[in-house]
Amino acid sequence: MKISRKSGRSAAALVITIALATAASGLMAQQGAEQRGGIPLNPAHPDSYVVKKGDTLWDISSMFLRDPWYWPEIWYVNPQVENPHLIYPGDVLTLVYVDGQPQIRSSRGTASASGTERLSPRIREEQLTEAVTTIPYDVIAPFLSRGMVLARDEIDGLPHIVALRNGHLVGATGNEAYVRGDVSAVESAYSVVHIGAKLVDPDDGALLGYEGVYVAEGRVRRGGDPATVTLSDSQREAMRGDRLIAPSESLPVYFEPRSPDRPVEGRIVHVVDGVTQIGQYQVIVINRGTRHGLAPGHVLSVWQAGNRVADNVDSRLFGRNVQLPDERAGTLMVFKTYDRLSYALVMQAEGPIHTLDNVRNPS
Repeated sequence: MKISRKSGRSAAALVITIALATAASGLMAQQGAEQRGGIPLNPAHPDSYVVKKGDTLWDISSMFLRDPWYWPEIWYVNPQVENPHLIYPGDVLTLVYVDGQPQIRSSRGTASASGTERLSPRIREEQLTEAVTTIPYDVIAPFLSRGMVLARDEIDGLPHIVALRNGHLVGATGNEAYVRGDVSAVESAYSVVHIGAKLVDPDDGALLGYEGVYVAEGRVRRGGDPATVTLSDSQREAMRGDRLIAPSESLPVYFEPRSPDRPVEGRIVHVVDGVTQIGQYQVIVINRGTRHGLAPGHVLSVWQAGNRVADNVDSRLFGRNVQLPDERAGTLMVFKTYDRLSYALVMQAEGPIHTLDNVRNPS
């Protein structure tokens, strides 16, 4: 069969048209899968990513997802991998589609000299401390081990500093303090805390507790009443009336960002360090906790409360107050919970955030 140049060009154009249509169909199919799955992907998501030291699960989730708290919906847990919920530097994360639904899968591998990844079918044993943390560890570490909320009756039962040696009014690393109360044997370690802000629920006026502000570590040098305690790791000045608390186990920093399982509505009641405007990676306290269904890893949106203003334009409504709508101001993640309140870290600040702003489930 003879084909003219004209018909040849037509045939080539037909092939190109078919190829473009096929590519467009594939793209539409992928977009359709994302829509059907109800999980909005980041438009600039990679097809695969090699985890690096210093990454956080929040950052990785943001690479693949528009809303990082949907991570549990697309993370594939490989039962043949040691610690399948954890991600380590060197892991290769790949976005695939299973039955039309997006899914992230992990392959354990090590980088070669050329920079490419050599995947290994073997189970790679990892130290837990090498796993990627959910949020920046250096930001929240002091609050995981030292952040605390104390009840009034709990405070009254704690050992306290009655004086500092050599007549000092304040103490720091290397100084010694005299402590009254029930302290353990010599060489026992305590956290010295200052009783800070009173935390009150703005919704019902209930006293939620007092912030325990970390001051220093105290180690018992000599027992008795009073006992002698040596101060170290000072973060602020120790003084009379500061309390001693036995150390407790730190909370894990390996958890999945996710939306709460039930509706949560609360407010910011306190910001650690007392700043007036709250930005990214600052620690706040909200008036919702375990009794409201919150747990570490839960994500909430922050909404700046709308003001009430007078409408002096419309003569029919002159002088009447108008309630302005709330405006989204950011996103936070809960990392430590109590009965009626929680510590949370601001992950994104889209606008000014203040105490008494509202928090609720992310939309």
